[in-house]
Amino acid sequence: MSHAVSFHSLFCVVSAVLLVIFHLPALLECISDNYLVWTRVHTLYGVRITPSAIKPRLPLRNHFFSVASLAAENSSSNGLFSFSASVSASDRLRGRSLTPSASDRLVRRPASCDHDDSTQEEDELLVPRPEIAEGPQPMEVAQSETTSTAENHQVEEPSSSRFTWTIENFSRLNTKKLYSDIFIVGGYQRVLIFPKGNNVDYLSMYLDVADSANLPYGWSRFAQFSLAVVNQIQSKYSIRKDTQHQFNSRESDWGFTSFMPLSEVYDPSRGFLVNDTLVVEADVAVRRVIDYWSYDSKKETGYVGLKNQGATCYMNSLLQTLYHIPYFRKAVYHMPTTENDMPSGSIPLALQSLFYKLQYSDGSVATKDLTKSFGWDTYDSFMQHDVQELNRVLCEKLEDKMKGTVVEGAIQQLFEGHHTNYIECINVDYKSSRKESFYDLQLDVKGCHDVYASFDKFVEVERLEGDNKYHAEQYGLQDAKKGVLFADFPPVLQLQLKRFEYDFMRDTMIKINDRYEFPVQLDLDRDNGKYLSPDADRRVRNLYTIHRYKFDDERVTKEDTKRAIEEQYGGEEELPQINPGFNNTPFKFTKYSNAYMLVYIRESDKDKIMCNVDEKDIAEHLRIRLKREQEEKEQKKKEKAEAHLYTIIKVARDKDLTEQIGRDIYFDLVDHDKVRSFRIQKQLPFSIFKEEVAREFGIPVPYQRFWLWAKRQNHTYRPNRPLSPQEEAQSVGQLREISNKAQNAELKLLLEVELGPDLHPSPPPEKTKEDILLFFKLYDPEKEELRYLGRLFVKGLGKPADILTKLNEMAGFSPNEEIELFEEIKFEPNVMCERIDKRLPFRSSQLEDGDIICYQKSSPLGNNEPIRYPDVPSFLEYVRNRQVVHFRLLEKPKEDDFCLELSKLDTYDDVVEKVAHQLSLNDPSKIRLTSHNCYSQQPKPQPIKYRGADHLSDMLVHFTQTSDILYYEVLDIPLPELQGLKTLKVAFHHTTKDEVAIHSIRLPKNSIVADVINDLKAKVELSHPNAELRLLEVFYHKIYKIFPPSEKIENINDQYWTLRAEEIPEEEKNLGPQDRLIHVYHFMKDPNQNQMQIQNFGEPFLLVIHEGETLAEVKVRIQKKLQIPDDEFSKWKFAFLSMGRPDYLQDSEIVSNRFQRRDVYGAWEQYLGLEHSDTAPKRAYTANQVKYIMLFTC
Repeated sequence: MSHAVSFHSLFCVVSAVLLVIFHLPALLECISDNYLVWTRVHTLYGVRITPSAIKPRLPLRNHFFSVASLAAENSSSNGLFSFSASVSASDRLRGRSLTPSASDRLVRRPASCDHDDSTQEEDELLVPRPEIAEGPQPMEVAQSETTSTAENHQVEEPSSSRFTWTIENFSRLNTKKLYSDIFIVGGYQRVLIFPKGNNVDYLSMYLDVADSANLPYGWSRFAQFSLAVVNQIQSKYSIRKDTQHQFNSRESDWGFTSFMPLSEVYDPSRGFLVNDTLVVEADVAVRRVIDYWSYDSKKETGYVGLKNQGATCYMNSLLQTLYHIPYFRKAVYHMPTTENDMPSGSIPLALQSLFYKLQYSDGSVATKDLTKSFGWDTYDSFMQHDVQELNRVLCEKLEDKMKGTVVEGAIQQLFEGHHTNYIECINVDYKSSRKESFYDLQLDVKGCHDVYASFDKFVEVERLEGDNKYHAEQYGLQDAKKGVLFADFPPVLQLQLKRFEYDFMRDTMIKINDRYEFPVQLDLDRDNGKYLSPDADRRVRNLYTIHRYKFDDERVTKEDTKRAIEEQYGGEEELPQINPGFNNTPFKFTKYSNAYMLVYIRESDKDKIMCNVDEKDIAEHLRIRLKREQEEKEQKKKEKAEAHLYTIIKVARDKDLTEQIGRDIYFDLVDHDKVRSFRIQKQLPFSIFKEEVAREFGIPVPYQRFWLWAKRQNHTYRPNRPLSPQEEAQSVGQLREISNKAQNAELKLLLEVELGPDLHPSPPPEKTKEDILLFFKLYDPEKEELRYLGRLFVKGLGKPADILTKLNEMAGFSPNEEIELFEEIKFEPNVMCERIDKRLPFRSSQLEDGDIICYQKSSPLGNNEPIRYPDVPSFLEYVRNRQVVHFRLLEKPKEDDFCLELSKLDTYDDVVEKVAHQLSLNDPSKIRLTSHNCYSQQPKPQPIKYRGADHLSDMLVHFTQTSDILYYEVLDIPLPELQGLKTLKVAFHHTTKDEVAIHSIRLPKNSIVADVINDLKAKVELSHPNAELRLLEVFYHKIYKIFPPSEKIENINDQYWTLRAEEIPEEEKNLGPQDRLIHVYHFMKDPNQNQMQIQNFGEPFLLVIHEGETLAEVKVRIQKKLQIPDDEFSKWKFAFLSMGRPDYLQDSEIVSNRFQRRDVYGAWEQYLGLEHSDTAPKRAYTANQVKYIMLFTC
């Protein structure tokens, strides 16, 4: 039975390992969506902010940074995926899958062996007591920082202990399992050992919680621990294995089932069992579990975090870094701002507000005001931003705002250093130098093992010789050496680690996860000041210290030194073999959590930088403003907590209707969000509310009559009926339920107040079933105005003709003025407004309480000009469909050029005609429009085709969103004609294969490649009049296609592939039967990558090779073709490449023997490779592409 169980367990382990390896790319992608940023101040203490490990979220974002600050990225610390295969001794039969990170095959012991009293030693088992000290220990801080809330807190280092257990007469033990004495570390622990193995031929050993059956409810501890069998002959050969586990009452033991083979334990020559005595050691560090539901970052650590707006991880890390430089914080507080400034429009005020809240708030702080002050919209906040660029932009803006103030120059004093770029001739006495300032330094990570290696590379001397000689003024071209040395370093040294590089093969940015170490103390005076220029002030001691905090957006938690520093080095970690006897290859995994930003503080400037910052440094108006905001926030929080006890009653009056209709609204009667609201306890009688209304509006209770509003089936909202006396006798909560059954719904009422002849309130008239309450709006066609006039009670059997005199009086018309009446029925999805027959009774016209009648003069007089909207229906149709559109030039997508008021019903032709009229353009067909993407806040990739949208509304809609932005272009030819053409961008290359210029070829879509070539011939300079051209398709420095002259151009794609035109050499026109036309590509191998991985660069070309021609002969022709100097060409290597693998050729080798004959117009995977370094300058567009991608990388 035990053999079957062992095999099953082994099968589970192997399956789990294979499963992890199979899903590793997806897991690593998940992990890489996390990021870490670190900071440190003064001494070795740490705090960590982590998003809740309980709530399900998208991949979490962690920040590591330092003051000095260290930033790290892409951590799996939040439990998205954790390599851990150590398991409890009691769960072997439970079928739990294992992950490949333990140092051995670790499975739980069978339940049948769990706490066997017959074999267990009679040890006292104690429940871990709460009084055992494991809480925060005093933290050392910079002495000048004695009053700031953030700097005065205690941090908890993990409780740790080493326990040594000496087991005598080991080989004579008959017990199946043995417990050690109890030792205390974060509770009561002991070691559990199986001297004969836990059903395996291995020594089994676990860490166990004493008396787990009696643990308090909810008890849990997280422990990192190692167990060791000491080699008593040579201690360096001791066997030690470490793991970690969350201990609780259900999983109270954890460790290694196959710790080491029993054969090795009992072998006297191995040194583990001496005089029949075995020595076991346990190192245990216990950390209490954080309850993220009730976790209080400020209470636990003294710090609060920043809320992530979506992808503001780098910004949050930078802001926490700057905040933890007290001198910088003080300078920001002293920047002049006024109480009239708004944070969303002022970077200084937004930053002051943010720092104040970080220092004095109890919860995480939002950054929206600051990002708005940057000019970011919501979409920008969901895009990754480069931390170095953001830092420079922020400091530049702050520098500008500090000019002329008491803190002018503070940024420079903190961050500005200088380096000297020099060029010194070797053979003549000439030296040129230029001093430049810097606020941060970009250090190479690739090829460097630590910060010092990066500085060595930074100041590395480059020799200028050969074709790269330096032109000295009076000496001409000279051999020279070029380099950089530092004139001075700043008090706060910001180091940006180049963790990303552009991969030309994949056309994307890739992250460098190489191991890269950084010291806690950085000595830049080392080796007799080798980084300093001769004129540097050697009296300044450039010794820097890095200190740490860990922040993860909203939460701050505490971290030990190892995790804070060493685990952010990156690189790979090798895990020991999991299954002895199978594959002995160590399992490696890449650490995706690594630093990308370091900030060091110079020791000699520490007292100045780490100065005290308190409330007296903050402007009074800012303190008042922020305290008021906090009070309002607390009030809203309180109201939200008590919302179930209250009802919100919104009261609309005639005054609200008069103020809103024709200004804010045109349809219906009122916007309830803009009327007076009352917050009334639900249990209070409605009569108490009426008394509150009397005090507020001055309307005596007997003169008040309230109407309930109702939403009709046509989605309009109208007064429905007055409250009955019985309803008014109920409580507010009961009345609200009559109106709306929804939980916490608002109660909306209309207050009817009748005014007497003296305009004083009077009792409301009695309403019978025959009475109908109607509301009246007046339309003026000449002014295109609609306004509210009032309300009337009419009899259901009465006719509109009965009230015409009253309506004229309300409008100020003569009593006999002819007027037309219309009923406003609905406006969604379309306007419905019908003429009312004045001869029919109101009931016959289906009018009821709350209906709206719009009226106007029958025939406007006195104005001979045509009226745009002569009646109420046409005006309401206009109002319903009018749309102000912001037009922007496509080349300037962030700036409004002009605005036009249009109708959503306008046709395509209507829109372009009005745009052309605005631009004084005679031909509207030369206008091309592009819709707006509401999510990216950018133009859509494809423009609107000619008459490609029926109406304006179709142009503005984007999925479920509607925009008010359109982009326009003014074309040189009409759009219908342009749409019949195909535009291709073609790069013309000279005979040396250098790119000369890029030409845009515009031809009809049914044209062929020969037409492109003929058009291009007229635009380029050929080597001779009869030269022939060909068109090639190039991608990633390889030729993938040579276009036949007869191929149609309609399907040629120049967006992703480069189209290249070149002259056909004469030798290719006369190919012999044994000649070959081969591809020739430039390539190099990156020494920091796999040597088998090659990277193409430069311009590929075709070459004829003849029968029997040696490589030496081919090289002569290539050198002549490319015009390469002898000394440089002599360094080139030549290889035959097939499927990306180079096979280097000798000069005597016949080249044609390597190449198979293939169709000239096919894609070749076999080519002649020219291996050399890429010395050509990079094109501007490539750099732009790299920068663009960096902004989206986290």
